[in-house]
Amino acid sequence: MNSFSVRGNIVDPISNRIYPGEIIIKNERIKEIRQISEKFANYILPGLIDSHVHVESSMLTPSGFAEIAVRHGTVGVISDPHEIANVAGQSGIDYMIESGSSVPLKFFFGAPSCVPATIFESSGAEIGPEDIEVLLNRDEIYFLSEVMNFPGVVNREKNIMRKIKFAIKAEKPVDGHAPGLRGDDLKKYIEAGITTDHECVDMDEAEEKIGLGMKIQIREGSAAKGFDKFSRLIDRYPDMVMLCSDDIHPDDLIRGHINSLVSRGTKRGISIFNLLKAAVVNPVLHYNLPVGLLRPGDYADMIKVRSLKDMEVLETYINGEKVYGSGENSFKGIKKELKMRFRKEHISVRQLSVVAEGGIIRIIGARDRELFTDNREEKATIVGGCVVADPERDICKIVVVNKYADNEPSVGFISGFGLKRGAIAGSVSHDSHNIIAVGVNDDQIVDAVNTILDMGGGLAAVDSGVRIKLQLEIAGLMTNQSGKSVADRYRRIDEFAKDLGSGLTAPFMSLSFMSLLVIPELKLGDRGLFDVNDFSFTSLFVK
Repeated sequence: MNSFSVRGNIVDPISNRIYPGEIIIKNERIKEIRQISEKFANYILPGLIDSHVHVESSMLTPSGFAEIAVRHGTVGVISDPHEIANVAGQSGIDYMIESGSSVPLKFFFGAPSCVPATIFESSGAEIGPEDIEVLLNRDEIYFLSEVMNFPGVVNREKNIMRKIKFAIKAEKPVDGHAPGLRGDDLKKYIEAGITTDHECVDMDEAEEKIGLGMKIQIREGSAAKGFDKFSRLIDRYPDMVMLCSDDIHPDDLIRGHINSLVSRGTKRGISIFNLLKAAVVNPVLHYNLPVGLLRPGDYADMIKVRSLKDMEVLETYINGEKVYGSGENSFKGIKKELKMRFRKEHISVRQLSVVAEGGIIRIIGARDRELFTDNREEKATIVGGCVVADPERDICKIVVVNKYADNEPSVGFISGFGLKRGAIAGSVSHDSHNIIAVGVNDDQIVDAVNTILDMGGGLAAVDSGVRIKLQLEIAGLMTNQSGKSVADRYRRIDEFAKDLGSGLTAPFMSLSFMSLLVIPELKLGDRGLFDVNDFSFTSLFVK
C-alpha cells in the first residue's frame, strides 16, 4: 500500500493533548505523527469502540451493522453473540464471525457463557463448558461473554465456574451481568474473575463495583438508557469506565452510535480525553484489541470529525483504509443465509384462555427505558369465568410461544404497555428468543403471533385485520435487508404500536425483555410466570 497522510487537529487521549498535526500512514499502520503549525477546522481522533453490544438486536447482520456504524466513526465492536447462540448454537456464532469478517469494521466476538440463559426456559441450543473451552481457544474469540448466572457464580456452581476457569486459563477477560448485586455477594462474584458490568441500578452500586476493581460499561441502548444517570463516572473514574449500546435498534443506530455519547458528554463539560478513554482506550486495553490509539506503529484506526461538540464524522479509517468519506462507504455488506428449526404449528384463541382460579393476580409491571419490571398484585377482570385483559386499567395479556417446538403457549398479564387496541409481537425475546406478544384481546394476539410464524420470524403489529410487519428471516433475529430499509420499516411498525396506545419509548425493544428471566422482578417465559428475585416459577393467582 502506498503511503499517504491525514491532517487536522489531533486529539491524543494518551498524552491528553490537542495539536495540529499530520499522520503518515503506510501498510495499514501509522508510520509517523508530525506536529505542524497550520490551523485546521477539523479534528482527528482514534476510532470509536462499542464495548458491549449484541449486534443481533439491531436486526442487521454484522456486515449490515458495519455499513451504518462506520458512518458514526465506529471502528470496532465488542460483540456478545449470545442472542443467535441461544437460537442456533455454535453454527450461529460461526455465522456472525463469517459475516463480520467480510467487512472492514473490526468485530471482537465473545464466547456466550449462558446458553440457555437459564434452565427455566426453552432455547434452540445449549453451549456447555467443553464448548466454551473450544471457543475460547479460537483467535476470533476475545472474551467470555456476560455471566448472567450471578447466583451460580456466588454459590460456585460447577459448570459456570468451569467456564470462567477456561477464560482465565486462556487469558481472556470475563464480562459480567449482575443488576443490583451488592455487598458480600458482589465480592464473591468479582473474586471469581468477573471484570465488567453494564447492569448497574444506581450510582452507589456502580461506585461500589468500581471500588472493588470492576469496570463499568455505561449503556445507552434503545430501551435501557443509562448515560444521563452514570455519565458522572467518566470524570470521576476515567480508567474504569467504558461506553456501550448493548441493544440498539436500527432506527437509533441510523441516528448515531458511540459518537453521539461523546458529543453529549462534551456538551456537559466532561473532559474529551476522559470521554475518549471510555470510548476507545479502556476497551482496547481491557480486551487486548488490535485497534490503534493514534500512536506510531499502531493500526491506522481513526476518524475525522467536524467538531468535538457535535461529533459529526467526516471520514473513518480502519487499518489505513478510508472506509467512509464524502457521505459514502467504500464497501458493501454481503448477504448470507442461516438455516434453523422453527415452530410450524399456529396457535389458537382456545390456547390463550385463562380460567379464573382466584380474584387477585400477579402482573408484570413494565417500566419505560428500563429492563427491570415490578411484581404487582391486582384484582382480576373476569368475564365468563376467565381472566381477560382490561385496557382501561392498562392491563394487557402477555403470551410467550415456544419458537422451536409446538408446545402450548404461556400466558400472563402485564401493565405499562398502554395498548388500547390491537396487539404487538416479535420473535426477538431475550434470551431464548421465543415468540412474545402483548395485546388487548386473544383474537389480536393470535393474529400477531401467527403472522410471525408465517414470516419465519420478525415483528408484527395488528389491529382489526391491519397488519404491519418486519420480516427477520435469519434466526428470527436479523435480516439481509439494507440498514436504511430496516430502519424505515422498524420506524413504521414502532409508530403503529404507539398509535395503538403504547406510551413506551421503544415498545418492541421493551417487549423483547419481558421474558428475560435474569432481570428482576417478574417475567414470563415459555414455561410460565417467573419470580426473578426467588429464581423460581410462581403462580399467576395470588388468591
